[in-house]
Amino acid sequence: MGQQEKVATSLAGSVSERVSASLAPVDEELARRYPGDPGTRQPVHTVYVPGEQFAADTIRTWGDRALAALDEHAPDAASFAAVLGLTDDLAEPVYARVRAKLEREPVEDLRVDFEDGYGGRTDAEEDAHAARAARLIADAYAHGTAAPYMGIRMKCMEAAVRDRGIRTLDVFLSGLMEAGGLPDGLVLTLPKVTYPQQVTAMARLLEEFEKARGLAPGRIGFEIQIETSQSILAADGTATVARMIDAAEGRATGLHYGTFDYSACLGVSAAHQASDHPAADHAKAVMQVAAAGTGVRVSDGSTNVLPVGPTAKVHDAWRLHHGLTRRALARAYYQGWDMHPGHLPTRYAAVFAFYREGFEQAAARLAAYANRTGGDIADEPATAKALAGYLLRGLDCGALDTAEVTRLTGLTLAGLQAYAGPRRGDLTPSGQ
Repeated sequence: MGQQEKVATSLAGSVSERVSASLAPVDEELARRYPGDPGTRQPVHTVYVPGEQFAADTIRTWGDRALAALDEHAPDAASFAAVLGLTDDLAEPVYARVRAKLEREPVEDLRVDFEDGYGGRTDAEEDAHAARAARLIADAYAHGTAAPYMGIRMKCMEAAVRDRGIRTLDVFLSGLMEAGGLPDGLVLTLPKVTYPQQVTAMARLLEEFEKARGLAPGRIGFEIQIETSQSILAADGTATVARMIDAAEGRATGLHYGTFDYSACLGVSAAHQASDHPAADHAKAVMQVAAAGTGVRVSDGSTNVLPVGPTAKVHDAWRLHHGLTRRALARAYYQGWDMHPGHLPTRYAAVFAFYREGFEQAAARLAAYANRTGGDIADEPATAKALAGYLLRGLDCGALDTAEVTRLTGLTLAGLQAYAGPRRGDLTPSGQ
């Protein structure tokens, strides 16, 4: 036994108590504003389908069309890997998992669109389509054919369409309630938000609906779509999007970047409107910093280059979409929009390759950290959290299997969740 150290102090215990008391409001503010990631599964994409086109078989139809595109333009792992530049070791597992995903769960998040993709309709038509969307979504959840997340994108809070948007929201939510209640995977999207007051107005609407239907306060959340320059930078130079999160009063679940509206707002010419434009990078960086720690997730936008036509043209569109998705993942934008069934193969290929190529290294680093065995990288608790989160995201989407993750990390799913954070998972991971 070594010599016992003498411990000396100079401050009275009351000093620490006074400091703690002075910081109590700050502690409360930090806990309220920055609760951390909610720990639930985040979908890798959002699929938008116009309200008049949404049908009971939409999800299965998208999966079948994506599989048909693979059969026609990349019928085996080698040809698909050659198009996307996948390494030999990834070609077979990625291709097999993409096909399995398209058969089992082709869409992770679906939004029935009553905004730009919907077009001009009479009030009677929109009422009917909103009611049908509620009925079909309720039926899908009841029969196990729903995507993990589903909902609508309503019209925005601007004066010209405000009343119509509110009515569509009411018709849709009321239809779900009449059909048995709100599903756990319900997601609502509020587009073209410019002022924080519009976000507060949405929060008030949902609060009134909850009261009218006897729901728990705060039951209904919503996403904020960032499509205008004013939503990033206000007239006084402050970051509007940060104030929007606060204005949602705890109901904001996501910030979605709108590629084309935002680009047009800044005057970017049509040929250069893309999610990798410098203007897009700036907007998403501001969104990412504003949302960090708040529990609000950030989603990238979409590409409007569709994989249709002859094989050479499809391959060009696939390479573009795959590259944009890879780029977004590297920048920690784990979700994006997909506008066509032909985007699904490259969405999942990019996502699966991203998690599988880094899987063994991430598992080894987390195992070394958990077992205190060291290694060539000195990881800290924050990095261990990131490593566990990476593996859990891979499990959520089906890129990884629980058995292989447990084998390489030595951790159970509960052990991974403990490192990632205390509040994981209301939906079962796809990786089994």
